Amino acid sequence: MRLLRLLVAMSCLAAGIAVGALNPQTITIDLGVAVLRTTLGVAILVSLLAGVVIGGIVMTASVVLPLRQRLRRAEAGGSIARPTPPSQGI
Repeated sequence: MRLLRLLVAMSCLAAGIAVGALNPQTITIDLGVAVLRTTLGVAILVSLLAGVVIGGIVMTASVVLPLRQRLRRAEAGGSIARPTPPSQGI
């Protein structure tokens, strides 16, 4: 499993380097209160990263948190039996 994670990380790193190297054009991003000057490759990678982070936050808020709340209610109501620790016999 570690090898697979390492391979995925290295391939993502290589893809990021390739995107950055293939898009060296400078661009200007006007945010209204600030102006950012960067290369096109960096802008693409930052926007992809922001999309992944925002998607993860939305997924957590819409799926994970309601499931945790339902699990807490089920545990409090006694629907789910918690395992009891083994007794300490002599």
